Amino acid sequence: MIYKVYYQESMLEVPVRENTKSLYLEATDVREVREKLANRGYNIELVQLLEGNYLEYEQKSEHYHLEQF
Repeated sequence: MIYKVYYQESMLEVPVRENTKSLYLEATDVREVREKLANRGYNIELVQLLEGNYLEYEQKSEHYHLEQF
């Protein structure tokens, strides 16, 4: 399954919408997503499952790139 993760680059950073970044990740569940990103020190705001039409829409975006681990 493909997940979209919204995050701040630092745990010390206060979440501000304008500074929120996102990445795409393949994992079996939300727990695996968080485990894969645990060593990066991100302040994760939201982990969202992408499927169906929403996944197709995101895949057409120029920003769509699956993170490799």
